[in-house]
Amino acid sequence: MRYKHFGHADVDVSALAVGTWALGDFGYGDVNEKDSIDAIHAMFDNGVNLIDTAPVYGAGHSEEVVGRALKGYNRSELFVATKCGVGSTTLKAKKGGQGRDASYANILYECEQSLRRLDIDYIDFYFIHWPDPDTPLEETMAALNKLKEEGKIRWIGASNYNMDQILESEKYGTVDVIQPPYSMVARRDEELMKWCVSRGIDTFTWGSLGSGILTGAIREIPTFHKGDPRNGFYPFYKEPNFSKVMKVVDVLDEISAETGRPIPQITLNWSTQKDFVSTALCGVRNPHEAAENCAAFEWTLTDEQMAKIDAAIDANIDFDGSTPSR
Repeated sequence: MRYKHFGHADVDVSALAVGTWALGDFGYGDVNEKDSIDAIHAMFDNGVNLIDTAPVYGAGHSEEVVGRALKGYNRSELFVATKCGVGSTTLKAKKGGQGRDASYANILYECEQSLRRLDIDYIDFYFIHWPDPDTPLEETMAALNKLKEEGKIRWIGASNYNMDQILESEKYGTVDVIQPPYSMVARRDEELMKWCVSRGIDTFTWGSLGSGILTGAIREIPTFHKGDPRNGFYPFYKEPNFSKVMKVVDVLDEISAETGRPIPQITLNWSTQKDFVSTALCGVRNPHEAAENCAAFEWTLTDEQMAKIDAAIDANIDFDGSTPSR
């Protein structure tokens, strides 16, 4: 495993992190909890020291699974990230409302609920999941600062924020990490990530395998069951974008033949070899997937191979696959 030193947090974090959206049984087909926990353990045993979850992933179910997976491991050697402010677990939702809630009261409430579900005493990285247009950032940061002072969280994260929102937040406290989407098919936030890392703000990137389209396992437009997020959340599972991505996958096939390595490892190396990617979140369903993904860090792409992939992306990916706007 490779590790990167985080600036503000001043800790060494694995370049690969466990992503747990699918573990919340959030529409990604059948999810087997035992396999999920075994997959998490395989990631930990292969050197991954960061796991990321959120209350919105299955209305708290993902956090509960993560909590069970943490048992038996030295808590001080692992970093746990979770989020707040979206979904059925918020105070706004409990009052019949919908949407985002980054209010002072809700952040304090959701943090306590996440600690309970995770069955831990503190959260390492605590993110606002999406900006809340109805709550001033000063109020949001006040709540996060309070949680930090109380030792319930260690570092403050901003997920899906833009530069202006980060700068405004910094008037009231320290933003330690951000979490934007990033992959070969989602590069909207490259300049934001470079800017953040240059200022000591590290990056968790999500969607690292393009929700599966960058693994090489999908060669024809799939039919997902009703409720699967890939039906509408991502723009690359429909034409003409799908065929454009397949042209990039053709290049990944060539590099796979050169290296003798599977495409998911090529995709993860392409991302994590970027200086502005601090750690890449990657979902896993079973120990085999976990071991294969971690094996990506036994080797690296050459400069020529990186350039070849970049050229294929520039020539074919002319759409924004970063999902809905902030």
